[in-house]
Amino acid sequence: MKIELPKSVQEILDKFDKAGYEIYVVGGAVRDLLMGKITNDWDFTTNATPEEILKVVPGGLYNNEFGTVFTPNPDESDKPHEITTFRSEEGYEDFRHPTKIVWGKKLGDDLSRRDFTVNAMAFQSERVKESKSVSKKTSTLTLSSSYTLIDPFNGQKDIESKLIRAVGDPDMRFNEDALRMMRAVRIAAELGFLIEENTFEAIKKNAPLINKIAKERVKEELFKLIASPNPYDGMLLFRNSGLMQEILPELEKCFGVEQKSPGRHHIYDVGTHLLMALKFCKSDDTVTRFATLIHDIGKPQTYRKLENGTITFYNHEMVSTKIAESIADRLRFSKKEKDKFIVLVRWHQFTVDEHQTDSAIRRVLRNVGLENMDDMLALRVADRLGGGARETSWRLEEFKARLVEVQKQPFSIKDLKINGNDVMKELKLKPGPGVGKILSDLFEKVVNKEIENNKSTLIKKVKEIEKLSE
Repeated sequence: MKIELPKSVQEILDKFDKAGYEIYVVGGAVRDLLMGKITNDWDFTTNATPEEILKVVPGGLYNNEFGTVFTPNPDESDKPHEITTFRSEEGYEDFRHPTKIVWGKKLGDDLSRRDFTVNAMAFQSERVKESKSVSKKTSTLTLSSSYTLIDPFNGQKDIESKLIRAVGDPDMRFNEDALRMMRAVRIAAELGFLIEENTFEAIKKNAPLINKIAKERVKEELFKLIASPNPYDGMLLFRNSGLMQEILPELEKCFGVEQKSPGRHHIYDVGTHLLMALKFCKSDDTVTRFATLIHDIGKPQTYRKLENGTITFYNHEMVSTKIAESIADRLRFSKKEKDKFIVLVRWHQFTVDEHQTDSAIRRVLRNVGLENMDDMLALRVADRLGGGARETSWRLEEFKARLVEVQKQPFSIKDLKINGNDVMKELKLKPGPGVGKILSDLFEKVVNKEIENNKSTLIKKVKEIEKLSE
């Protein structure tokens, strides 16, 4: 297998080689290269100390206790190259961070502390002689005429088998860092892999430990899971591992809540429907995907089954909104994320009817926000597909067409092509409520298509108003 490295990566390897240090590319970059994926996220490990690293790459930045020096990445400015000293870790008092970092002497020590076998590989330039510090059990594979793969935990085999497997004892790995459980699920979803049986059982056993982790970090992993190419499969792992019950118990309660009843298109229970809706959501926006996942989360609380077998969920969107607010606060959403999240959940039931007036459609736009309308439509389509319905309907297509037309009309007085200053200038008025009244009258005439929204037409109408008042 031929491996081609970016110039900046090869330069780092060459610099450390010439300085007499061991240097290896490690982590996800090795995994991605073996899978034929393009990566711009490069990590290195070396036997050089942080101080020695800075002598080799003087432009680096070192300001942490983990032995990592950051250097600019010309191919991805927001993902600097990370060069870390070999290290081992001792003690984990908060199920996340080691209590003690020890600079290592051997590459094997560094690789053995990593989370999963697919991330515990390294490759080195063959110009560097194989270090005596690498265990005799370490398997090597020539990748090209220039590089050698170092794979002590058979990560390449797990890539071929499409398995996420913990390095060593999975129970120990997750007690060291409980966030690794979410990482296992997320990486499996990103790569389309399964989780190895013993590793998965350890996640199920230790799932409650995820509550020890900062909510910001949990949200970060959850967002990556939802944004992955396989969010449906990932959410099944998320649920079956017990992590859903710990992180999103409101979503767990949706499973088993029936929806199928006379006159309704739904064929799945609420929980399955929500996962299916996420599967079909075409938006690339993670907040929209998350809103799609939980838009009906209030249905268990509003479930009613009538004597004729009809199932109702009256006002479930209101209850769902309150639950969404709680989830957003619990997971530490930013204000911008929360605002959009709440809007999408609150208004996902917007009416689509051939008898809607332009005013009704403008009201939908005001409630949802023009900037959110495409994502709201993506949620609506996903909602339909996730319930067993067709992707669209003639009513929905007509609604989309009318949205385009209505957007050509002003939404508020401020969208008129004239303003209060224009009115005061033409009528020689002073500021006051009379100016606002004139603008309101003009706005209504534009909305009702009595006049066009262009400056000359509106000025002409203002002059007519002046004549009528004389």
